[in-house]
Amino acid sequence: MSAEHFRIGFLPLVDAALPILAHELGFAAREGVDIDLVRDMTWATVRDRLLYGHTDAAHMIAPLAIATALGRDRPSVPLAVPFVLGLNGNAVTFSTALAAEAGLGDGLGDPATVGAALRDVAAARKAAGRPLRFGVVHRYSSHNYMLRYWLAGVGIRPDADVEIVVTSPPFAADALAAGEVDGICVGEPWNAIAVDRGVGHIALATAQIWRRGVEKILAIRSDVVEARRDAVEALLRALHAAAAHFVEPGTAGESAAILARPAYLDAPQDAIERAITDRIRVAPGGEPVAYPDFMFQYREAANFPWRSQAAWLYSQMVRWDGIAFSPANAATAAGVFRPDIYRAALAGSGAPLPGASSKLEGGLDAPIGAGSTQGRLLLGSDRFFDGRAFDPEDIAGYLADLP
Repeated sequence: MSAEHFRIGFLPLVDAALPILAHELGFAAREGVDIDLVRDMTWATVRDRLLYGHTDAAHMIAPLAIATALGRDRPSVPLAVPFVLGLNGNAVTFSTALAAEAGLGDGLGDPATVGAALRDVAAARKAAGRPLRFGVVHRYSSHNYMLRYWLAGVGIRPDADVEIVVTSPPFAADALAAGEVDGICVGEPWNAIAVDRGVGHIALATAQIWRRGVEKILAIRSDVVEARRDAVEALLRALHAAAAHFVEPGTAGESAAILARPAYLDAPQDAIERAITDRIRVAPGGEPVAYPDFMFQYREAANFPWRSQAAWLYSQMVRWDGIAFSPANAATAAGVFRPDIYRAALAGSGAPLPGASSKLEGGLDAPIGAGSTQGRLLLGSDRFFDGRAFDPEDIAGYLADLP
């Protein structure tokens, strides 16, 4: 029987690891799947290739899949997200000049403390007619929403007190070096590369803003899922096996060497390996500091597409696009995430399968057992930095309470 073929679009980021490793290490072949990886430089191109059938699936920023299904900025195309490729793994990096102005230290700062210092700098810059400018990877990215959530939470008004522009991940360090932006919120290895080049200073990991924030996902057109359901489920099993391997002790060096290749990230192996092993070089010339769960790829059913995560992203879309909350659009947004496909693919595998499809986000301070239909599921802390929790059943109430 011939293998099922999938062309998968991706951007050169560490969290593209699972489809790359599934291909390179034979996990896909074991499931009867052949993967052809298509490297791009912008999320808009990744999306367009997927929509026009040039690829079958994509490594994608989660909010972009939701925006595409809702028809934000373009005609609506239904997408399905049956698998999460990772949680967290991004950082907020200041230029070295801004880091000095804000008085950043040698370690990762506290979000509230860093925010208070940044608020003073932002006010002074705005008064001088030179407002601070931050680069994010796409308007519909978790980077944009995490950055905005933090700024607003510390009293800095996005778009009024600071400017936010779009910069492609591979060019983020260049934008810092050129002085085009004062800070970036981007995925690895591009924060590390900015620091290693001496042009950036990491202020925060996005895991400090939302401890278990949804990040990259696997996106597939809904019609492709329906036409190739068995093949899609085989692909998910391959990705899940790659995720289990990715977090095994002793595999980081091999994974980093593969990802560093020109066909994939085309980036220094050391910077990639630091991200995989949760070690962050905060300032130029500094020693890496450990930050557990900086990237989160497998434990706690990390690959499960919780509909409540999609609902939170929709709430931020409403907040920052200035659109009215719509129960129908909220249902469409949550419905992009497809836990039913995930469960079907991994039934009988021994992988923990949550019994619920949605949960209170940000409500856990400490690890707790959760209901599962298969395996034992333990969920860790998922706090937002400001202590708020998100109830997907009351999005309107949540939005009304935000600063």
